[in-house]
Amino acid sequence: MENTTYNPYIEGKEKEGKSLNLVDLIKYLLLHWYWFVLSVLVFGGYYYYQYSKTSFLYSRAQTVMIKNSNNTLNVSRVTRLNSYYSGINVSSEILQLRSKELMRNTISRLNADVSYSVQEGLRTTELYKEAPFKVELLDAKSEDNFTFTLTAIDSTQLRFAVLDTSGVEMYTTLSPKQTYKTSFGRIRVVPNRKYLAARYGEEITVTKHSRESMADYFLGRLLITQMQDDASLLQMSLEDVSASRAAELLTMLIIVYNEETVEDKNRVAKNSAEFIKERIAIIEDELGSVETDLEVMKARNQGMDVNTASDVYWGESRDFQNSSRSIQTQLRLVELMRQRVDNASESNNLIPNNTGLVDESIESQIAEYNAVLLKRNRLQEGNNSANPIVMDMDAVLGAIRDNIYRSVDNTILGLKIRIRNLNQDEAESRAKAESLPAKQRMMLSIERQQKVKEELYILLLNRREENALTQAMTDDNLRVVDPPAGGDGPIYPSRFRKVATGVGIGVVFPTAILLLLLLLDTKVNGRKDIEEALTVPFLGEIPYARNIKKVPGDVVVNEQGRDPVTEAFRILRTNIGFMSSAEHEIRVVTFTSFNIGAGKTFTAINLASSLTFLLQKVVLLDLDLRKGTLSDQVNLNGVKGVSHYLSDPSVSLDDIIYASPVGRGIDVVPIGIIAPNPVELLLSKRLDVLVNSLKQRYRYVIVDNVPIDLVADAAVVNRISELTIFVVRAGRLDRRMLPEIEKIYRKRKLNNMAILLNGIRKLKSSYGYGYGYGYGYGYQKEQPGISGFFKRLFRSS
Repeated sequence: MENTTYNPYIEGKEKEGKSLNLVDLIKYLLLHWYWFVLSVLVFGGYYYYQYSKTSFLYSRAQTVMIKNSNNTLNVSRVTRLNSYYSGINVSSEILQLRSKELMRNTISRLNADVSYSVQEGLRTTELYKEAPFKVELLDAKSEDNFTFTLTAIDSTQLRFAVLDTSGVEMYTTLSPKQTYKTSFGRIRVVPNRKYLAARYGEEITVTKHSRESMADYFLGRLLITQMQDDASLLQMSLEDVSASRAAELLTMLIIVYNEETVEDKNRVAKNSAEFIKERIAIIEDELGSVETDLEVMKARNQGMDVNTASDVYWGESRDFQNSSRSIQTQLRLVELMRQRVDNASESNNLIPNNTGLVDESIESQIAEYNAVLLKRNRLQEGNNSANPIVMDMDAVLGAIRDNIYRSVDNTILGLKIRIRNLNQDEAESRAKAESLPAKQRMMLSIERQQKVKEELYILLLNRREENALTQAMTDDNLRVVDPPAGGDGPIYPSRFRKVATGVGIGVVFPTAILLLLLLLDTKVNGRKDIEEALTVPFLGEIPYARNIKKVPGDVVVNEQGRDPVTEAFRILRTNIGFMSSAEHEIRVVTFTSFNIGAGKTFTAINLASSLTFLLQKVVLLDLDLRKGTLSDQVNLNGVKGVSHYLSDPSVSLDDIIYASPVGRGIDVVPIGIIAPNPVELLLSKRLDVLVNSLKQRYRYVIVDNVPIDLVADAAVVNRISELTIFVVRAGRLDRRMLPEIEKIYRKRKLNNMAILLNGIRKLKSSYGYGYGYGYGYGYQKEQPGISGFFKRLFRSS
């Protein structure tokens, strides 16, 4: 195929035609109204079904305040004792409130992992504490998942149903407040105040979810935000299928959080108390040991302190020395007296008495001795020494003297003993006095230790009291400012939004599909597609005839008809007249196309019928010697026709002309039989004779030709044509073939070529220039209602 030459006119039209008209698009979409209706019904119904089966979702919100030293008096007091509140990070508090462990503990506290639901129509409704009973799962673990149903039969019986491993539902009858063993553990059903006769027969589904999955579920629906950038207020909201469960979860979440916070704080205080207690016990033992050492030191010093003891010990040492010297003096005097008593030359002399050197018994003996001695001496002066009385008195004196001698010896012995004892005491006192500096140093060390231990002990006692006070004054971290609250109605799903979404999708979906099909469609669908690409004269467009199969001979035009097809053929008939001129009147009209099925035969027959309405004689000439579609349509197969006439000179024109059964005033020249050499027959001069003879008898010769470029027949027949109508079937011909049509026109391969667009569907033709405006010219009755209003509106635009 040759490349098409550049055509500025076509190029300009292509650029001009690239712009889309909004009104045309709307008209194009409205012409597919039934798809929109179907789509809206389908999507709207589906979303209404989804609304009907979706569980209602409720929202509860509360406001909490994070306590700190600025907004809480108790915390301000505790801050003086404990720096726990010194810094509060709002983001940290939010993260702690969203911790999974906190949510697990909250769920466990409320048994929120057990669900009680009923089926109300298509929708599942969560009862929570509105259920008529509470099921105690005595052996259930946090990770267990199972489901069963309970139906209250009466006040004393419940129907228990559960699926076994094979999927078969098993039934049994339970009694309230009794423990029963099941495949997933022991259960006990406890009725509550909701256990009323109105609930009898209502099947309630009890579902045990794993605590982990429920924690993820609630955390996914929990929203915590700071109300202002610099505020200690948090807005907490939770969405759930049960409004009461959402409210209780928010409340319990704060309670559990505060309990854990207080426990953490008290754990620090308890650890501190234990530490202080242990240290006090150790300090008490150490302080007791120090005090014992101090007590021993003081006991050794007779309760005196070191300085006093030093003076005492040195004083005792001096006293012992003085006493020792005094007794030694007395000893020497007693020894002199003993010598006096022991001296025989002094036996007649008196012994000194009342010296104070001896005790009274010796003094008395000396006094007695001196008295006897004086008496003896008086007796001896008058008598001689041989006097018996003197001799007796000498014996007495000797005895007394011996006694005195022995007593003095004893006194000397006693004084020596006393001197030795005093020396020993003096040595001990001196030793004690000399050891006092070391003891004084030890005493100072012990006293220092005692003082340190006492101060530490007092400090620990103070800390113990402060810690106990702190523990007693421990406060919560969060305070609920506004308790959980929310509307009575569900926040989701909204029936209006659901249905509106379905309707919206129902409108958008076909719109997108239709626009996508429009953008991807490369077929020729309307007049605009042709006029943008071709300079070939455009004769008209034929709407798609829906009732073509019901009409014999494919004749759909009517002399009095006001339908679009009849009007289209009237326009075609008129435009063919405009193609004629005074010098060259068009009498032979040939129909061709690029492909089969374009509607050449249909348009030829109906054009012929439309021409007869003007009382013109028309003949239909079937030159499609390979197929003979026209002959088939008029039921003239197997009779003599063109092939006989062209191949046999003996066949006359009258032999091959037949009155047409499709309309009054129309004759037909069929093909006869399908010729094996159609090109050779068409090249025959008899074809020119045949056409000239028909022109003498008829006003119009309508020729049904074969598609061009498929076979050579169309080019051969072109010599007899005065007007070649190139039929383009809407929706069949690719727009990429239009340059080939332009090339045929510019190279004048077809005589007096013009374009006819056939098979325009209303939905296709209305996109573009608003085709269909000429059909009826006001003859059609205006449609009432919204449809007619929009049609009149777009028509006026």
